[in-house]
Amino acid sequence: MTEQAIQDVLIVSSDAELARQALRLLASRGLRGTVRSAASSAKPAIDRRWDLALIDLQSTGSAGYALASDLRADSPELPVVMVSEEESSVHAGRAAKCGCVEFLAKPVSETHLAKVFSSMLPNHKVALAAGRADSPGDFQMVGKSPRLLAAIRYAGRVAPTSVPVLICGESGTGKELFASLLHADSRRADGPCIRVNCAALSESLLESELFGHERGAFTGAVMQRKGKFEQAHGGTLLLDEIAETGPRLQAELLRVLEQQDFERVGGSETVHVNVRVISTSNRDLIAEVAAGRFRQDLYYRISGVKLSVPPLRERTEDIELLVWHFINLYAREVGRSVTELDPEMLDIFAACSWPGNVRQLRNVVRTALILGEGPVLSLDATESLLDELSGREPVNPLDSGDLSLREVERVAILEALRRTQRNQAKAARILGITDRTLREKLRRYNKEDKTLELTGDKRW
Repeated sequence: MTEQAIQDVLIVSSDAELARQALRLLASRGLRGTVRSAASSAKPAIDRRWDLALIDLQSTGSAGYALASDLRADSPELPVVMVSEEESSVHAGRAAKCGCVEFLAKPVSETHLAKVFSSMLPNHKVALAAGRADSPGDFQMVGKSPRLLAAIRYAGRVAPTSVPVLICGESGTGKELFASLLHADSRRADGPCIRVNCAALSESLLESELFGHERGAFTGAVMQRKGKFEQAHGGTLLLDEIAETGPRLQAELLRVLEQQDFERVGGSETVHVNVRVISTSNRDLIAEVAAGRFRQDLYYRISGVKLSVPPLRERTEDIELLVWHFINLYAREVGRSVTELDPEMLDIFAACSWPGNVRQLRNVVRTALILGEGPVLSLDATESLLDELSGREPVNPLDSGDLSLREVERVAILEALRRTQRNQAKAARILGITDRTLREKLRRYNKEDKTLELTGDKRW
């Protein structure tokens, strides 16, 4: 396994003390810093992938604002921190207009700078089961479960060949990541890897997308256009969700895969290509063949090797690693420093069936990061997610009939306590009231109804 990518920070400052301080803090967190003394020397580095930029106005002058704008234009989610000699509302306002997320006045305390790095550079160590740690933009596969590791080993044995591969698995399991792994470990790795989403286009548009078209082939075809097969020459073509193709296109695909040649739409010239085809499907293609919706001969042509990607519910030991992986990716969006995971949240995750698989988990973590607060990631502020993960329909107290306002309040409190397993502090947060207010209401309900108890395994 490889370590997750080292994060890289751009420091634009001629202030030796500030640069040393920043580099020292980054090194203590296992992060990397790159120093440029002026805005002009930092300009060539704009296109490089950065995780954070620290710009010193004293060193850059007004060019620092332009640099911040250029960095943000190239990478809108990049956090940019501006440092100035003086604490000026004019400088702070201008920095905010340039998209800076933080404005610091000198001298910058090491404690304050450490907090900035902590909130904007989540760096929890997560080992990669496969992928490239030095290229975060490429695929990164996280997990340690036997099912996942077995699938990765299987893909590794198939990758060096040119055999067509059919990757099967539910939506959200990461079939595209396995396709990237097959390409990256193949002898075609230096060639293009082109993806086509077969479910996103009509049959006529998909035909043009795959095979290209000649000028005048149809209305709007004002010039010749190469299709995805030509673009993938010498490399890999990923046919994502191939089961969504229609009968006519399936016949065309069969001919192209067998002969590695075709004609563009509206043309007569034969185009020869050398392409390895990887297909994915979230359907049972054997059942689709039996139902007459997918050609049997095409199925055997695309499934030279069949690779199955396990669903998340069959690799629950990977969930905690994936949560930390997504925290590393998304916590900086909200500038939140997460140091701990709520055990109750992990218990809920372990019991969930995850119909949306890893994609669903990613969205849940991202929502919890945005709506929650503090260093502990939990689901306390995302009560709707509890219903989603448990498969329950959201409860509306007003659906109980003609209730008085007091009865609605009582039903809401009961529901909050049920969702939090009778944890009064968490229930109070969900209800938007203080612990004291909740306790007073419970005491009043207890007096009104002697069957209710505040302690033990009773109703409360």
